Amino acid sequence: MKDTLSKLISKLNQGRILVVGDLVIDEMVYGATHRLSREAPVLILRHQRADIILGAAGNAAHNVAKLNAKRTAIVGVSGKDYYCSLLIDALQRDGIDSIGLIQDEDRPTSTKTRISGIANHSVTQQIVRIDRESSAPVSAKVENQLMDTLSKLAPEFDALLLSDYGLGVFTPGVIAHCQALSKKHGLIMAVDSQGDLSAFQGATILTPNQPEAERNVGFDLNTPADVLKAGQDLLEKTNGQNVLITRGESGMSLFERQTDNQPPKATNIPVFNHSEVFDVTGAGDTVVGTLTLALTAGATMTEAAILGNLAASIVVKRFGAATTNQQELQAALDNLDDSLLKNLGSSPMQV
Repeated sequence: MKDTLSKLISKLNQGRILVVGDLVIDEMVYGATHRLSREAPVLILRHQRADIILGAAGNAAHNVAKLNAKRTAIVGVSGKDYYCSLLIDALQRDGIDSIGLIQDEDRPTSTKTRISGIANHSVTQQIVRIDRESSAPVSAKVENQLMDTLSKLAPEFDALLLSDYGLGVFTPGVIAHCQALSKKHGLIMAVDSQGDLSAFQGATILTPNQPEAERNVGFDLNTPADVLKAGQDLLEKTNGQNVLITRGESGMSLFERQTDNQPPKATNIPVFNHSEVFDVTGAGDTVVGTLTLALTAGATMTEAAILGNLAASIVVKRFGAATTNQQELQAALDNLDDSLLKNLGSSPMQV
């Protein structure tokens, strides 16, 4: 198994991924505590720096690009404002082609500004967060622009990665167009959505986390039997080929549709990192990005899920929306306990 996974890691640089979805930038503003204002009872910070980090679909694309994909590009919507220029700069900095970015002057560029302060001999503390965003569906004009852009770009890629954060890109028309293009050009269609998964019919793989899966099936996943039923229900509800439920410290549960009316195959993948979890922010983007890229390299669904799990075990050791690369992924695989990979193909969750 390790030899196979190692070969797949070496082939990650061959994949071409088109990320479609809701683009967000995280503006991180840091300052040192200075004094209280005489104008109002508020703290004054002496500005130190501001960092711009790609979030949401941008973070998924960043993860793909950092794994040295042959090409990573985005299709999404921004405003036509100051923050759009910061978004474009960040995409270029992180190796992502912004050819599919559509600017809509009637919307803001989705931005989450976090202002943090630090005093002498203390840790940095977030003081306030300011969100600039619209969750309204894009206009008919922008929807048509999105579909035209997708039609032009899709033939140049191996996979569509749909990253839905509920900020208006995924209208029924855009979803249907992605479905049609994936069929027409034989593309992998991976879906990571915080919303109604049934809107994304026929996907190659859907990757809800446990709370998202629970919202979609209408019950809590408290037992292995609950997880098993949820996976089966999601396959039926979405008509998807595969569903991967990411379950935090409980690992991942993969459900694969079988042919000849056989029940789905269910495989439990254990968590690879119990002891060094500092921040799970963006880990789902890492999973879906790595998994999709692995599929373009010829991985089976189980192998792709394992590599997604391995990549997540790396980024959760870091604060914020982090990424990893081929070298780190290989090192993590080399250091992985062999017992964690044994008998995954005949998991006790097998239906």
